[in-house]
Amino acid sequence: MTVRHTRISLAIRSTLMLAMLPVAVQAQDTTAPPPASKTLETVRVTGSHIKQTDKVTQAPVAVYDREAIEESGAASVGEFLQQITASGKALNAKFNSSGNFGYPPDGGGIGAGSSQVDLRNLGSQRVLVLVDGIRWVNESSASGVSGSADLNTIPLAIVERIEVLEDGASAIYGSDAIAGVVNIITRKHFDGVQVHTKFGRYGLGGDTKDASFTFGGNTDKFNFVFDASYFEQDSISSADWEQSAFPEPGAGLRAGSSGTPQGRFIFCDPNILVAGTPGFCDADGNDWFDITLNNGTTSPNYNGGSPTTGAGTYHNFSGADRFNFAPFNLLLTPQKRTSLFGSLNYEASDHLSVHAKILYNERTSANQAAPEPIFVGPFAGTGGIADTISISALNPYNPFGIDLIPGSNFGFITKRPIELGPRVFTQDVKTLYFSGGVSGDFNVGEKAWDWDVNIVHSTNTARQVFENGFNVAHIKLALGDPAVCAASPGCVPLDLFGGEGRPITPAMLNYISTTQHDSSKQELGIISANLTGGLWDMGEDREVGFAAGVEHRHYQGDFNPDPLRQTGESQDSFAAPVSASYDVNEAYAELHVPWAQSFSTDFAVRYSYYSSFGDAVTGKAGFRWQPVEELVVRGTYSTGFRAPNLGELYGLTQFAPSVVDPCGSTDTLVVDDSDGLDTTPLETACRAAGVPNGYQQANTQIIAFTGGNPELEPEKSTNYNVGVVWAPSWAADSSWADRLDFEVDYYNYRIKKGIQSPDLSALLNACLAGTASGTVCSIFTRQPSGNLNPPSAFLTNFGTIKTRGVDFKANWASQSMSWGQLTAALQATHPISYEAVDIFGNHSQREVGVEFDNGSIPDWQTNVQFGWSRADWSAAWNVRYISSVTEFCGNATVVDVPGCPTGSDFHDLGSMVYNDLQLTWDNSFGLDGLKLSAGVNNVFDQDPPICLTCTLNGYDAGTYDLPSRFWYVSLDFKF
Repeated sequence: MTVRHTRISLAIRSTLMLAMLPVAVQAQDTTAPPPASKTLETVRVTGSHIKQTDKVTQAPVAVYDREAIEESGAASVGEFLQQITASGKALNAKFNSSGNFGYPPDGGGIGAGSSQVDLRNLGSQRVLVLVDGIRWVNESSASGVSGSADLNTIPLAIVERIEVLEDGASAIYGSDAIAGVVNIITRKHFDGVQVHTKFGRYGLGGDTKDASFTFGGNTDKFNFVFDASYFEQDSISSADWEQSAFPEPGAGLRAGSSGTPQGRFIFCDPNILVAGTPGFCDADGNDWFDITLNNGTTSPNYNGGSPTTGAGTYHNFSGADRFNFAPFNLLLTPQKRTSLFGSLNYEASDHLSVHAKILYNERTSANQAAPEPIFVGPFAGTGGIADTISISALNPYNPFGIDLIPGSNFGFITKRPIELGPRVFTQDVKTLYFSGGVSGDFNVGEKAWDWDVNIVHSTNTARQVFENGFNVAHIKLALGDPAVCAASPGCVPLDLFGGEGRPITPAMLNYISTTQHDSSKQELGIISANLTGGLWDMGEDREVGFAAGVEHRHYQGDFNPDPLRQTGESQDSFAAPVSASYDVNEAYAELHVPWAQSFSTDFAVRYSYYSSFGDAVTGKAGFRWQPVEELVVRGTYSTGFRAPNLGELYGLTQFAPSVVDPCGSTDTLVVDDSDGLDTTPLETACRAAGVPNGYQQANTQIIAFTGGNPELEPEKSTNYNVGVVWAPSWAADSSWADRLDFEVDYYNYRIKKGIQSPDLSALLNACLAGTASGTVCSIFTRQPSGNLNPPSAFLTNFGTIKTRGVDFKANWASQSMSWGQLTAALQATHPISYEAVDIFGNHSQREVGVEFDNGSIPDWQTNVQFGWSRADWSAAWNVRYISSVTEFCGNATVVDVPGCPTGSDFHDLGSMVYNDLQLTWDNSFGLDGLKLSAGVNNVFDQDPPICLTCTLNGYDAGTYDLPSRFWYVSLDFKF
């Protein structure tokens, strides 16, 4: 191997280590490396168990060192990874994810307070998270059994570097590695003591405090690292942002909630003759009221009135009466994290060493939502007790003087008791991790072999306390016959009719309100053994490499919802407990064959046996071709699978997705006998479904029954990646460049038997359009009013997901001059297409360039870094670009969203450019080892684009930064 041949490996390794997030490259030693030889150091990189000398392997691996992480200003591992261009939407502290959403269909729970990573927009459950090459335990969210790892369980202080394999790797690592692998490498060789402290603040508040204490030592046979760290993030209220406090029409609120402090009342008064006869409630709704209390009313008065003109102190409900819940939410959720970490390695002999690692991490976090609305009556559509509640005419606060009875004359009554205060969800999550093992080496002839045996036990336990929720069974008693209420201990008749002028009394609230406790726990146990070494030579400096290993894993998951959830007495949502486990036994083998000095191939195969479904075999093949000294062409093809996790297999819960009913979602009535128009195909379909004349959907947030399916099969995937890495020799050591290199990779993924629940909106549209029929449409049933009953949306192997795109990377560094050294780096990801199709042919609205379901896939995400360094000073400037996306506003089949351009069905969310700056002074104030850094992210205080269809805060928290700049200062002292 020549000197120039070695230079490309080193240059490209630098490319991988500098790529992607904010990074200012420090001055490099420009001395040419020595010629390669058999003694050239071999290393193990993410994506293979075989040690090898080539830093540019057949698969793309991005490496982020500790310096790059620090220069980003990120407060957590998750925050750092979510800014790389290959990242998609994932949970983070900007998601105020508790509230009345219920539990998502994947059985994983809401994940409140966690931080996850998504690669290629394929979902966090399809990304495998490793720590030092070993699987990390999945999170417990206290609301389910998740299939994703919470990166907040890994303190930033212990991270040495992060390696991201941007390629499928099921044959290398097993299940969950469909989209890629994140391998977090912890600090192992540390000598001395380091004290770190950091303070930051957003323009809207939200103070950030971070401190850690690290010390370690090294001898000829022993090294250890200990770290104690603390992190605290204060909350930011949505009310502090003008967009949420005084929103643009409909922005992020779908015109607000019908659960208002003044109340909304849908009922029929059989004493009024409008159409039909007294005592009869017209099925077409002509006798039905949909009214709300006038603002400022202190003494409600119902005078019988007319459903068309209102009644007494009431008026007909309209969009102007909807409640803006956004100011009660949080833009940034608070949390505290405390961690202890220890790692040690002891060389018992020249050929045997012992290692151990232990971590304890505790996170407390919180979410907040608007005061919980009370919905009672069949139109509430909860599928539970609330739908069956009757309101007695004898209730002393009932102004209508009639019994309100489901199935007869009662739609719903809703009131939001703001006097109780917001809903507060507090989480306490504890992670305990232990790993230990032995490793060694031996020779077979002249061939060196390495081996290791590892044992791991880790648990993640979460508890959640939900305050200011309601007991629906108590609400039922308090609204019924006062005599029955009086006979029930503690019962007080409930007033839902007085609006803000006559608040619900403390005695009433004490009876119907309740605090709920949920918990969940996940355990992961691993025993593994690995062997790697050389088989034979195929020429000078060319050795056939081999690796093999076995692994046993045990998964245990438990979810214990509050008893009120299990009985359906919680106003928030229903959930059933889960306690389940499964085991995995696996064996793998890898082979690296260097056919020539310039060409090699890699092969891998893995056999897996799951006690939950059976066995699977996956394979991978890759090549590396270096036709000239400065160019590497590489590629991989692999098959993969993802086993259904415990949350996907078991459990029964409820979810509240937004399901827009085409039969009654617009201001123009779809089913209307008086419009004088010819019947449209949609009107015909709606009538056939039992929708009455004049129907308007009462609530777009429809409760759906969801949950696991023990009959699920694994997802299967294929993916390939082809790339080129070029480090032109004419630029190396030139007058204007110390280094210049480029990287281009094309990726293509296809997932079959994707585990998901049906897109209820898409499926409902297909059923009404006639493109779907039969059993699949039988989940949609209706009440006599036309409102949908809660459909069932259980998980199944339902779809196919395909995505493809291109990654670009480039790095340049100037020669070191008297004024310092300049660097520049670029990373860009361009998803060419993303398509998700269910087994009925329904295409998901999620695609490239489209905002959907609080997330988007921009056409381009680009990061550019500029750096300068001279002696003890360095500066970094990072520019992040996100291209514009489009959201669907509405048409005849989708709800019209206020704020959309007149006459347009689409609203553009403009492109965004963020600028981040950092200045660092090493050996500050003449004190060796003292480093002072100051930085500002989002320097120009860019607000995220307004999203009209996003929930909660009116912007996409998975794609964009918080709406304010963030400044910080940090101090590190090592001695």
